[in-house]
Amino acid sequence: MNFDILILSNGPGEVTTWVRPVVKALRQKFTDEQFSKGDATRSHFRISVVLSPCPNASGKEADIARSYPEVDRVQSAEHFWQFLVWGKTYENWDWKSQGVVVFLGGDQIFPIVIAKRLGYRSVVYAEWEARWHNLIDRFGVMKPEVAAKVSPKYAHKFTVVGDLMAEAGSNLSFAENQGQTTELIGILPGSKPAKLAQGVPLTLAIAEHVQAQRPQTKFFIPVAPTLDLQTLASFANPEKNPYTETFGGVSAQLINSESPILKTSKGLTVELITHHPAYDILSQCQICLTTVGANTAELGSLAVPMIVLLPTQQLDAMRSWDGLPGILANLPGVGTSFAKLINWIFLQRKGLLAWPNIWAKSEVVPELVGKLQPQEVAEMVLDFLNNPAKLDKIRVKLQTTRGETGAANKIAQLVYEEIEKTNNYKTKK
Repeated sequence: MNFDILILSNGPGEVTTWVRPVVKALRQKFTDEQFSKGDATRSHFRISVVLSPCPNASGKEADIARSYPEVDRVQSAEHFWQFLVWGKTYENWDWKSQGVVVFLGGDQIFPIVIAKRLGYRSVVYAEWEARWHNLIDRFGVMKPEVAAKVSPKYAHKFTVVGDLMAEAGSNLSFAENQGQTTELIGILPGSKPAKLAQGVPLTLAIAEHVQAQRPQTKFFIPVAPTLDLQTLASFANPEKNPYTETFGGVSAQLINSESPILKTSKGLTVELITHHPAYDILSQCQICLTTVGANTAELGSLAVPMIVLLPTQQLDAMRSWDGLPGILANLPGVGTSFAKLINWIFLQRKGLLAWPNIWAKSEVVPELVGKLQPQEVAEMVLDFLNNPAKLDKIRVKLQTTRGETGAANKIAQLVYEEIEKTNNYKTKK
């Protein structure tokens, strides 16, 4: 059997939390099946990744995808429209006669157009909504509610696979999370400037307060793969980030030693972890300080307690919205006013923000929204550290609410079934 698997994706969250586990599951699934048939060489099937434009993209998504050993070739988002319209990749890739297009982010119309042109089957992972039911071959959906909206004549196309974001902790047991004694706190301020501007100085100031009371506590930042160290450090520099004054004038400089660190003016050192994903060290944390986003899903899947921070001292600083709100918030001249209005409306209607809380439909982990003060947040952290039973209670709830794992393997099974259909059809012809 010779075939291609084409992954369509877009933003940094999708590439790291969806593409990574799926390509691993696909490579394992097809290797196992082909070993049983005596045909297991890598040349018989390729995994390609094509990225589409995303308003939250950093430009490093292609490099991240290339770092996955299961992936054979990658095309960056800048060449997407040429591929969609004309059917040719930038490097003029060849395509095998059989294959499946797998949708893991972007617009669900893309796999329809591309699969039709290549003559491939299509599999779509639908997190909240599934579209084009008559034109897509198979859907793997996050929850039964997504499939419940579908006409009965298309119901056979739908399989509930679960949440791909829950894959992070699938290979770590609850016992492993507890197998260390160092008091460790992870800091996850985000990867986009809109979050980092407030998140970096806020979390560093919190860490300074905590370490003043508990000098044995160690801190680290798992640096997002889309972020370089110099850019991260610039958000702790008062000359480059005026929001440092908002949180007590905290400042830090990057020290590139054998292990890079941020060192604050008060002597706090925060190790910068550059390998990704950093689940090995995150799983050892007593607690993490994090912004909203996919990172809350990963921490929840690892059953790591967290405090979710959304500071609003500078409402106009939060401009990382998708679609029309993001365009309005970033308009020259009037963007600041739009950003303040959009964020004010959001805060009035925000609901639950962290993924574990969304999964549980209740506040399993604390969400702090407003004009956050470092010392007040530090007191909450210290209370948790002084009362480990509270942290254990959160871990147990996270373990319960993270949901069943295995979504990536189920998507790989759908792809395998579609390849088998194509192969059987061509054999009969």
